[in-house]
Amino acid sequence: MTSSPLEIERVFLLARLPDLPPGAEAVRIEQGYLPDEGAHGLEGRLRRATAASGQVRCTHTVKRGLGLVRTEEERALSPEEFERLWPATAGRRLVKTRHRAREGALVWEVDAFEGLDLVLAEVELPSADHPAPLPPWLAPHVVREVTEEPEFRNFALARRLGQG
Repeated sequence: MTSSPLEIERVFLLARLPDLPPGAEAVRIEQGYLPDEGAHGLEGRLRRATAASGQVRCTHTVKRGLGLVRTEEERALSPEEFERLWPATAGRRLVKTRHRAREGALVWEVDAFEGLDLVLAEVELPSADHPAPLPPWLAPHVVREVTEEPEFRNFALARRLGQG
């Protein structure tokens, strides 16, 4: 694993997928969570992200903490290593399409989940007190902020879906 940088992220529940601004990129993400006991000596999340270009990126990530500020350790996996570890995530998987759109200095990510009537928007911030004004294309669709609500974390959603 690499060092443990902080992830400072605000998350918002949306009523629907908004019309995204020009230049927004879409990535299909398959994500699975390793068992609590740490299969293969590992814990955390496995992710395979496939860009529209067909480029695939596989990662293993461990996040610690709840709410606005958490630690995050991430390392790249080879496709072979991902395939070897993926079966350990059975029953704790989700698939989503992530749309990324830059708004000023911030990048907003809007996730639409397969198998759930759920759309979330999130933005990573450089500090906990950094302002995160909602972009005009996003603001009308925000139901509420869910940063501090654990049931909206991807781990909880994957367990609820029970895919795999």
